[in-house]
Amino acid sequence: MKKNGLLIVLSGPSGCGKGTVVGKLLNQRDDTVVSVSCTTRKPREGEIEGVHYFYKSREEFEKMIAEDAFLEHAEYSGNCYGTPKSWVDEQLAAGRNVILEIDVQGGQNIMKLRPDALSIFMLPPSLEVLEARLIGRNSEPEEIIRRRMETAIWEISQADTYQYQLVNDDLQTAVDEVNAIIEKENH
Repeated sequence: MKKNGLLIVLSGPSGCGKGTVVGKLLNQRDDTVVSVSCTTRKPREGEIEGVHYFYKSREEFEKMIAEDAFLEHAEYSGNCYGTPKSWVDEQLAAGRNVILEIDVQGGQNIMKLRPDALSIFMLPPSLEVLEARLIGRNSEPEEIIRRRMETAIWEISQADTYQYQLVNDDLQTAVDEVNAIIEKENH
């Protein structure tokens, strides 16, 4: 009988490199996928249904909420986002590990609902490095970066609610550490 995959909750402050680590990890592991969320926002150019998101109307999304079809859901900037239970459970049943790259509040909610989830918190080497990474993106005004830094301080205070904490100081080392955690938990 095929073993179920692991549900992996990966959180950390914006700018700590979660997406980059996950991207490299997926290139190394054919047994691991990133969760695909539902959203009410319109697709951006190049985005593909079922790969980037499952695009839903507001009515469809609200029906899914009423049917308890999400592991978690939230509204940001007028658009709804949610992690569909059925898709995640299908992947896990097929033996694939599913990574939820998710904010701390969402991650903590998932850990309550699914106590068997593997939880990993990614930390920046320091707050100074984190701020430099956010500024280096050249994608957000100073006020947004300040708010992200305030949020990061709170998020970092929650790191000990996760089973594992790792510092993303060196990209390949961080990828190797996440890989080692998955291997350990799979056995």
